Amino acid sequence: MKFFITLIFIILTFCESIAQVGGESAFSFLNIPVSARTGALGGSAIAIKDDDPNFALDNPSLLSAEMSSALSFTYLNYFADVNLGHFSYTHDFKKYGTFSGGVKYINYGNFLETDEGGNELGSFSASDYAFILGWGKSIDTSFSVGANLKPIYSKFYQYSSFAMAMDLSATYHNAKKQFTTALLVKNIGRQFSTYFDGREKEPLPFEVQLGISKKLAHTPIRFNVDFIQLNNWNLAYNDSSSVTNRDNTLDEEARKELNKTGMVSELFRHVVVGTEFVLSPSFMLRFGYNFQRRSELAFDNKGGLIGFSWGLGFRIKKIHVSYGGASYHLAGTSNHFTITTTIADYYKKNQVIIPKEKAPKKARKSKKDKQSEE
Repeated sequence: MKFFITLIFIILTFCESIAQVGGESAFSFLNIPVSARTGALGGSAIAIKDDDPNFALDNPSLLSAEMSSALSFTYLNYFADVNLGHFSYTHDFKKYGTFSGGVKYINYGNFLETDEGGNELGSFSASDYAFILGWGKSIDTSFSVGANLKPIYSKFYQYSSFAMAMDLSATYHNAKKQFTTALLVKNIGRQFSTYFDGREKEPLPFEVQLGISKKLAHTPIRFNVDFIQLNNWNLAYNDSSSVTNRDNTLDEEARKELNKTGMVSELFRHVVVGTEFVLSPSFMLRFGYNFQRRSELAFDNKGGLIGFSWGLGFRIKKIHVSYGGASYHLAGTSNHFTITTTIADYYKKNQVIIPKEKAPKKARKSKKDKQSEE
């Protein structure tokens, strides 16, 4: 555990901190929440420890033996005909830990190819893929560690790019108090080939997160709070900054003052909150709120439900089904669908106990029989 904490410290000290803001990094699809449960809880939930393998997509230290032989499929209907998906399989190898393998992809749709005169030449597509190999292992009854290795491939028309990324995480879970906290350092890596020859390599969407979850005793309520983008304090986007910076009547100090965002506003942009109502082992209701999403995408005079998210999960026999919806903009809502099942459940045979045949009792011999034998 000390080694793992030291490794995270070194990463935080020497890695370049990249803000996930407005196209400053390549492969930003890595940070789009895909699973229905994560989407319903505000877009980030790294500290909920149960048998759901979809959380391990972000936090591999949540992988456990209880997830062995779990198979999961997720489809996300995003915006403007953009579709995302993820599927994974998990298997436990006892003393070596629990491993998962899967693919996360985003398809941007088909595009019409034309020449300078507008003549149609055909069509082309664009997509990104991340192949995710995860590993998680319990150190003791409370602590666990994990890592994801992610080869990434991107194809836009005739241009492609390849990168390699890694996630490192550690989780503390107190089963008695039903409290969990997790630290995640995600998307550590680099781009190996660029879309255009000779171009500078672009950074990956590096991010540090801290998550906390707590289930209230004697209630069906679980609270989840995630602190995102801890590697970068300045997340706020001031849409009037360009106008301010072009105003030649202002000096540099005046521009900085007008472009400055309040500390409280910056702080809450790093917070994602979620709540689960565990009404039964087979039915849950979920709600979430993303402060940054609300701050950046809502209109001042008409916010609507922007920043809010919701969903539910239920079980049908051996299959877990989850739905999550999230409001990004007045123009639309993202819809997440996840199906999870455990393959081992289909191979468990009903054990029929066959009673052993009772041996026939030996007939008691009379005194006359004994005397005759003698």
